[in-house]
Order: sequence, then structure tokens, then C-alpha cells
Amino acid sequence: MAQSIYAQLAGIGSYLPGAPISNEALIQAKGLDSSDEWIVTRTGIAARHHAPEGVNSSVLAEEASRRAMADAGIDAADLDLIIVATSTPDMIFPSTACLLQGKLGNVGATAFDVQAVCSGFVYAMTIAEKFIRSGSHKTALIVGAEVFSRIMDWQDRGTCVLFGDGAGAVVLKAADQPGLMATSLHADGSQADILNVPGQVRNGVVTGDPFLRMDGQAVFKFAVRALTDSALECCEAAGIRPEQIDWLVPHQANVRIIEAIGKRLSLPSDRVIVTVARHGNTSAASVPLALDEAVKDGRIKRGQTLMLQGVGGGFTWGSVLLKY
Repeated sequence: MAQSIYAQLAGIGSYLPGAPISNEALIQAKGLDSSDEWIVTRTGIAARHHAPEGVNSSVLAEEASRRAMADAGIDAADLDLIIVATSTPDMIFPSTACLLQGKLGNVGATAFDVQAVCSGFVYAMTIAEKFIRSGSHKTALIVGAEVFSRIMDWQDRGTCVLFGDGAGAVVLKAADQPGLMATSLHADGSQADILNVPGQVRNGVVTGDPFLRMDGQAVFKFAVRALTDSALECCEAAGIRPEQIDWLVPHQANVRIIEAIGKRLSLPSDRVIVTVARHGNTSAASVPLALDEAVKDGRIKRGQTLMLQGVGGGFTWGSVLLKY
């Protein structure tokens, strides 16, 4: 009988551009009709990072990737799969994954982008796991990289204060012991209107609305229910109870959403990773950024059980349950 192949998390890295921008600094710079108290009370966000001009998603991805590869003890030549989750690619094509591949100096690895907005990293991890478990690939680089500051309407105070830029990356390697224990991915295209950027490039000009638009209340209700159900689906597939999860690492969109999911899963707040106060919502980068911070500061340790979760425009959502 052939030996089973599993995907294990071998390395983690992240990168945030520039200095943190406080709520007060953002309000002053953009002339917003808002306040630090208003933003913190409703979202839990106190600061975020914005990439300077000329720094695109592939640049952030490269920094995070090099740190993840160093953590895993591998070189770019060892990679045979590169997946970048992003909604803010450098260009229409080539993919940001191919641009990243060129920056890293890898030649020949499978490389492509995944567009599932804030669920992108969870989608990409799940896809990479299937590649590895099939036996076709052995070492995968999965990156979430975003420059959402480029698609903000700075007159819309309800959304522009929420998002930031950054990148996070992990290396998955083939192993003979389980790492990723269960995954759950879903989408509901009928909910496309509650979170989107409806513009497009046509005949050399931008048509439609090129800025992010969101129905915050609708997103809140959908996200809490969807992520709770997704987590329970993973637990059932892996044969564990939610209380056996050591750490919940959720998408960092809003502290109220994170707290609501933790309560529904009966997880105390000290077992939920929260970085939204310092990073804002970095879309596909938020989960690996939060994961890297918690690993580096010693909270997350080898052998612990983690639940990673993402939810975003599409509407898309999903979870990954893994043994670190």
C-alpha cells in the first residue's frame, strides 16, 4: 500500500510596508469627517500600513516570501508551486505569482494567482494542500499580498479607514505525518453586491466604479454565520471538538466579528489571535500576518491545533484546520 502524503506548515513570514498610520494621522491626511473614538469603537482598528508609490503587491510578497523560506530553511530553487492570493495584482497579467517567481529567481515551478478577496489565503492553502497530497508537488509557497490603499474612496469614511496593505507567506512541504487536518471552502455569488469593486478597464479607460464598496451590516451578519459553520465543518471532518482548537486565527476585518465567532465556538478570547488594531483589514494578507505575529511572539507553538479562517467578497469563505 502506498504511503499517504500530507502537507505540513514548514515556514512563515510577513511584511508590513512603512510606519503605522494612526487613525488621527489618517483623518488629518485625508480630511475625513471621523474620529479615533468612532473608528476604534466600531471596528477595533487603531492603525494600518500603506505602501508607498511604486511598491506593489509583488514587492510586499517578495519580502514576506523570503522570510517564510528562511524560516523553512529552503531556497527558491526548492519551490515547485507558487500561489499568490491577491485582489490588488500588479497588473492584469502576468499574474503576481509569476512576477514574484521572477523576483525570487525560481524557474519552472507552477505559479498562479487566486482571487477570492479576503478568503484568498485560505483558498490558496487548500489548493496547495491538494497539489501536495496528490504527489505532484512537494514544496509550495503560499502568499497573501495586498495594497488595498489603492482602491479606497477617501470620501467614504465607512470603508477607507478599515483597510491596510501588507503581505504574509507560508511554506507547505510534503510529509508523512498530517499537518493540514481538514479544509472547508464555500462561495455564494448571489451575495456579490454586499462587498465589491465593480469597476473594470475597458478600451483603455476605467469604466464603472473603481473603488471598494461595502454594506457593513450585511457583511457582519454573513461573516459570523458563515465562519462559524465553516469551522464546525472542519472540526467534524477532523473528528475533533471546537474546544480542542488551541488557537483561532481568523480574518482580521472587525474585532466585533472576531469576538462573535469566538463566542459561538466557545473559545475564550485568550485563544483567539487579534491583530486588526495594528494592521487594519489587509484582505488576503490578514490571516498569514496574524499567524506570523503569534508564532514569532511565542503564543503559537509547535504541536498546537490551529483554525485559520477567511471571509470576503464573492461572497467567499473558508477554514483550514491544521497541526502546527
